[in-house]
Amino acid sequence: MRLPTIILAVTCLAGAASAEDLSGTLQKVKETKKITLGYQEASVPFSYLDGNQKPIGFAMDICLKIVDAVKKQLGMPDIAVDTLAVTSSNRIPLMVNGTLDLHCSATTNNADRQKQVAFTNTHFLSATRFAAKKAAKINTIDDLKGKAVTAVAGSVNLNQLAKVNTERNLGIRIMPAVDQAEAFLLLETDRAQAYALDDVQLAVAIARSKEPALFMISEETFSKAEPFGIMLRREDAPFKALADRATAELYAGPEIEVLYRKWLESPTPPNGLNYNVPMSAALRNAFKKPSSSFDPDVYVVN
Repeated sequence: MRLPTIILAVTCLAGAASAEDLSGTLQKVKETKKITLGYQEASVPFSYLDGNQKPIGFAMDICLKIVDAVKKQLGMPDIAVDTLAVTSSNRIPLMVNGTLDLHCSATTNNADRQKQVAFTNTHFLSATRFAAKKAAKINTIDDLKGKAVTAVAGSVNLNQLAKVNTERNLGIRIMPAVDQAEAFLLLETDRAQAYALDDVQLAVAIARSKEPALFMISEETFSKAEPFGIMLRREDAPFKALADRATAELYAGPEIEVLYRKWLESPTPPNGLNYNVPMSAALRNAFKKPSSSFDPDVYVVN
């Protein structure tokens, strides 16, 4: 056997061994020739449906970058990308049982969830703030003293509001709302002077309102900023390593600025709404130093 033939044979055997050594999600994707992305239909602007009922959004675009990395690593450019609508209650079970390969939305990365699933590098940081009408001149949490403030019943936001109210002895009259729509209506009709919620969701609610210019969002927060991450299965080190590399490369380059402006600082489909959420210093720092930690202190800018 001539030398080139021997080299070719060895190369082929090495390639076959490499394919056989695959495990977890990468093995599943190679065998099925598809990857399944979970999304939420109304997690604006991270994942939601456009006018053609197609899932789009900031987190969806990040997931597609991970898919590109999977295709490259497996040498399979024709891998099919399936999408599946999920809810807050079934997204983790569907990830654990293998139905989903990536969950692309605004899922908070925390200690409890990391007992069941894993996350790749943080793509957003969100803290509880309050919205108020500009005319009310309520700028700080202390300005809420004696005021009526709403938050959704049973939410983390309401618990944080109640905690600050007690700690600072503010005498806030807390008005629990059934859902976000009712809470914003209370603010809009002046039955509540402020509304406590995750800052990005407040921005979306204001952009969707009849007169967005009437409202402001506080600089001061009720909580430390919590990280959002793309969710994947636990104990799948090769796939997590790939996802971490793909996101770290994206966040280190100029494209992340383009994607961020596209979804959070520009008119977005299908209605051309601009949520006007500038990239925070903490998030900019998180992109420079990618991390999948759930600890809010990791993202604090000193």
